[in-house]
Amino acid sequence: MSMRGGFSWGVSACLLAMGLCMGAWAQPVPVATAAAAPVTLAPIPVEAFFQWPKVMQVKLSPSGRQLALTTSRNNNRVGLVVITLGGSGEAPTAGYVAGFSDADITHFDWVGDKRLVFSAIDLQAGSGEDYRLAPGLYAVDADGSQMRQLVKRRGRQFFVDGNVIDRTLEWNHILLATPKQQPGVASDEVLIGHMDFIDKRVRQITPMWLNTRTGRTHSAAVFGAPSQTVAWKFDSRGEPRLAVTYDEGRQRVHWRAPGESQWRLISESDLLTPPFHPVDVDDAGTLYLTYGEGARGDAVLSVFDFEKGAPQKPGLVSTPGFDYRGNLVLDRPGGRALGVTVETDAEQTIWFDPEMKQLQALVDDKLPGRVNRLSCRRCGADDMVVLVRSFSDRDPGRLYLYEAADQRWKFISTVLDDIDPRRMATVDLHRITARDGRDLPVWLTIPPGVQPGHPAPAVVLVHGGPWARIGHWQWQAMEQFLASRGYLVISPEFRGSTGYGDAHYRAGWKQWGQSMQDDVADALLWARAQGWADKERACIAGASYGGYATLMGLVRNPELYRCGVAWAAVTDPFLFIQGSWWVDDDISGDGRKYYLQHMVGDAEKDAAMLTAASPVAQAKRIQAPLLLAFGESDRRVPIAHGRRLREALTDAGHPPEWVSYPNEGHGWRLMSNQIDWAQRVEKFLAQHLQADSKAEVAH
Repeated sequence: MSMRGGFSWGVSACLLAMGLCMGAWAQPVPVATAAAAPVTLAPIPVEAFFQWPKVMQVKLSPSGRQLALTTSRNNNRVGLVVITLGGSGEAPTAGYVAGFSDADITHFDWVGDKRLVFSAIDLQAGSGEDYRLAPGLYAVDADGSQMRQLVKRRGRQFFVDGNVIDRTLEWNHILLATPKQQPGVASDEVLIGHMDFIDKRVRQITPMWLNTRTGRTHSAAVFGAPSQTVAWKFDSRGEPRLAVTYDEGRQRVHWRAPGESQWRLISESDLLTPPFHPVDVDDAGTLYLTYGEGARGDAVLSVFDFEKGAPQKPGLVSTPGFDYRGNLVLDRPGGRALGVTVETDAEQTIWFDPEMKQLQALVDDKLPGRVNRLSCRRCGADDMVVLVRSFSDRDPGRLYLYEAADQRWKFISTVLDDIDPRRMATVDLHRITARDGRDLPVWLTIPPGVQPGHPAPAVVLVHGGPWARIGHWQWQAMEQFLASRGYLVISPEFRGSTGYGDAHYRAGWKQWGQSMQDDVADALLWARAQGWADKERACIAGASYGGYATLMGLVRNPELYRCGVAWAAVTDPFLFIQGSWWVDDDISGDGRKYYLQHMVGDAEKDAAMLTAASPVAQAKRIQAPLLLAFGESDRRVPIAHGRRLREALTDAGHPPEWVSYPNEGHGWRLMSNQIDWAQRVEKFLAQHLQADSKAEVAH
């Protein structure tokens, strides 16, 4: 592939009905205007931050001659659009191929080059619907014909052409894999899994082939596979290679090599201490995995050494200070790895292929200071087609298309409407030292004009999980919304968070309300010492575990925070760990037995610790103003948590501001609820941090 000539202009072809436009290459909006004088601007509307994206998912077809995407810009429902890319001198054409009047297409994949499969849920119903419904499965040709329902939705049935199609499978079948199109093979089949349940968890998934045109199924050739398999890995042809089983707190990993009929056990451990985590398999029989390396236990990418029966050391790719997170980029089914994506503070792709490395450099030169993610078909060939998703901390994203045959670049669409990157906040990751010497990653979302020595009122935004990584160098709605109102947003990756090494993760076990809480306080104290955060004006906020940490912050460090905002918050650790006959939740007995009692605490052995770390038990110590919200259909943290705390606070003489949302689960899905909640938070913070929410200064 020649890289001569740089960028040339594509033929304009606007898809006006959906607000999409394929046209000439366009540079992103500049974000730096250092010499500009301050201008007083009206606040950015709340709706701009919490809208459904214009483009939600986008994928090239296997041949690269078509582009499919889901868009919310059609009758306020998310539908599926297919764009047929024009050849040399030809304009692309587009068609709306699938959609519903009462549901939204949320996930899709290509089945060969002529057919797609997709799932649908109702995004205009609350998130509580997720506990009662399954997304089903449908298929449609790329021209919009031959649509068929393959798997029912639990609790609700959709109709195709007014009729429920025969042979529709029950809701407890899920899409497992869409095999890559093999040379010379035209297949309409995908791999699905039949799920058996026990005690609120999946006991076993049995794979089978499903024909997306006829609805017929047949065996996926997993004879002799271990029972109670709950996770599978398939090669590009759909051959099962890896099976993971869970049984009585034990995890076992089984392998079947190419050309073999027997499965063999390659790993056994308890659920909390697996020696490695499977990542991917290829057609040659390579098992890619991650394992912890060094004193920090940073996850590195490696392969399994079948002769030694252990991960190959040293690993292939390491990201010191971070766990490896990314994907292999393969050139074609069963082919060699062209590169690997990784995420440290920001995402990048490490290309092994010199042509792709050169193309990446060209894109990065044209779109500097951004993450430019390349997805290609016929990668490196003279007729290669490349989809570019370009984004930054201040820009939700822009989509471009490159066709190597005629060196054409086309702009497809922005991801969100009405977002001006020049008015967005910057995002930075800092590594600070906690009070006990532990390395502590802290993300700052910094409003325009805020800098050390010119501190801003702060919101300490604590993430949920807590066993998760929440910080990324990308645009995030709540952080940007708060920053647009003038707040410095401090987001600590406290111990117990994942993504920063196994030692950091395990250091949070049985530390709810203790050293995990100290990390949150230390992040605010550091930001104040550096001159970022106002020394007097700060509130703490968060959802789920973050809501719990908000409450415990008001208990343990009342001198640091003027107020708290908690939603979907764990308030009673005993209810969370033990459950109740009278409170319905979605945590299985195995989850409580093999995870929570080790990671949070044992309700009997650790009773004193858990009582001291219980917001309900310590409610009298919560003196600061508190805004509290729950979803009435939440089964992860049922509303009983909120009601118990509200009663305890009322008895203590400090009733919270309270709101509950009908039919919402563990977080708000309805845009109207997201906007209502954001407006309540804005008003509450302005009241207690004395921020001017009527105007902002843009630089």
